[in-house]
Formats: sequence, C-alpha cells, structure tokens
Amino acid sequence: MTPIQFSSGDVIADRRADYARMLLESGDASAAADLMAQALELAPVWAAGWFQLGEFFEKAGLTSEAVAAYRRAADLDEPGIFGAPLKLALLGAAPTPESPPSAYVEGLFDDYADRFEASLIEKLNYSVPQKLFRLVGPHAPFALTVDLGCGTGLFGLEMAATSGRLEGFDLSANMLAKAGEKGIYQHLGQADLSEPVEGSGLFSPDLPKHRADLVSAADVMMYLGSLDTPFSLARDLLKPNGLFAFSVEDAGTIADGGDAETGFCLQPSLRYAHHEAYVRDSLAEAGLQVLDLVKTDIRMDAGKTVFGILFLARLCA
Repeated sequence: MTPIQFSSGDVIADRRADYARMLLESGDASAAADLMAQALELAPVWAAGWFQLGEFFEKAGLTSEAVAAYRRAADLDEPGIFGAPLKLALLGAAPTPESPPSAYVEGLFDDYADRFEASLIEKLNYSVPQKLFRLVGPHAPFALTVDLGCGTGLFGLEMAATSGRLEGFDLSANMLAKAGEKGIYQHLGQADLSEPVEGSGLFSPDLPKHRADLVSAADVMMYLGSLDTPFSLARDLLKPNGLFAFSVEDAGTIADGGDAETGFCLQPSLRYAHHEAYVRDSLAEAGLQVLDLVKTDIRMDAGKTVFGILFLARLCA
C-alpha cells in the first residue's frame, strides 16, 4: 500500500506531496521530507501524509524524526490501516505487536489482489503451494479441506482434485473475489485469523466446528506474530486426527532473528518470522502433533532468498 495514494483533501498539499515523492525517487530523501512537512502544515490531520513523512525521514536516516511522524500517523489512524505500530516497533520505539492491525493486512491485500499472482509467481519464484502439497499429498484424498488465508486460491488449485469439498477464507474481499474466479471453492468467506474462535467468521450453524479433514494456511503465519489464535482456530476446525499444513518464515535463517524466547520477530518487510521451537511448542499447546516438516526456500524478496519451514501436524484424538 502506498499512503501517498490517499488524498489530503487539499489540492496544494497533495501537489507538494507528489513533488516530495519525486524528490525521493531522485534520491533526495531529506528534501522530500522537508517538502512533505510543508504539505502537512496545510493538512495537519492527514494520517497518510504523516506516515509518508515517517518513511521519508527513515530513508534520510533521521530516526527520531521518523518516530515522531509515525507516532502522529498512529494517533490519527485508529484502525491502523497504514501499519504505523509496526514501523514504530522496527525502530525500537514500541513493543513488537503480537499481530499487525487487521485493517493494515486487509488493505494491503485488497490493494495487492490484481497483481498478486503475477508478482509472486513470475517475479518472486513463490513455491509454497507446490511444496506444501507434497507434504499433504500422500495423505489424500480429503473429504473437506479448509484453506485459511486462501488468497487468490493458489494452494486451493493444488488441493481441488483431492478434496471432496474445498472452503476458502481470507481477510481481503478482493483476494476472495480472485479466488472465486477459479471456480474451485464450494464456499468462500471473509475471516480474521487474529480474532478469537467465536469472532473469527469461520463458524456458523452451516459451518460447524470440527468439520475439516485438512486445514491449510500457506504463507499466512508471517502476517501473524503470536500463533496462539490461528492454532486454536485450526484445532477447532479439525476432526479428530485431522491434518494441519502451514508455512512460516524461518527466524533461524535471518541475521536478526530476535529473541528466541519470544518465538517470533518482526522483519523490515513488516512480516513476521518464527523460530521452529516456538512453532512446535505452540502446536503442542493446541493439541497438535508434528508429523513432518521441511526447511526450504519459499520466495525471493528484494533480490534475496527467503527461507521458511513447512509443517504438517495432526490433531491428537
């Protein structure tokens, strides 16, 4: 999401913000920040503008100024659509949140939906759906697969032929619309995996608990720090002995993997990486037993390989 896309409501402020972005693109972050600050004098309650100013200050190496701008953005952006709390955490000015604001994740993927598959497959060498299917394939077929964070349906395409019924859930309505175009899901619904079980949107009289033979979450946990809630959701979705297949980014492969005791860390990408031991412990607490795992590359990001861990777990009967 590019906050500059959101108008301040003041034509002159918007024009100055446009020029500021051009200065940044030319390599002059300090001048961009100066001009953006002038725009905000005209539009002092423009949350997107304050977030953009924080980015300009950050690129100019002015950390304290960036923190102040992000704090102002956070104050003005109550839903958290711009993710300012994540930026503050990365700069050491706030604790790492256990999960990002739901509005941030929803907006991110609503904006990304039209170019999601082209970006991941053609540019980033994304391989999680195929590799995760290799873990679950030997256990097929499945009467019902519930695909959490289904996105545009990339993992659903792998599972469609081996699932009698396929349900997909995502926070982003635009991603769900793209998944619907594939014609492979018998049910699609909006759900927030950071919400407790009863408020998640995954259960209703027509969608009872303990209905799934397989629950999947391909490339989802990196947008959730703490795994307690999504693992509880998976447990409540599964039938006894049902399978849970998912991926995480591997905190053990990055230079600053955070505190291993915390179990997860927030990265500059604003995604979370998780430690294997933390994932194992969280699964055990949810009554899930690890059957298999694979450590592998999962995509490219900014020209570098991102490594992850693919897990297959079983709900203990």
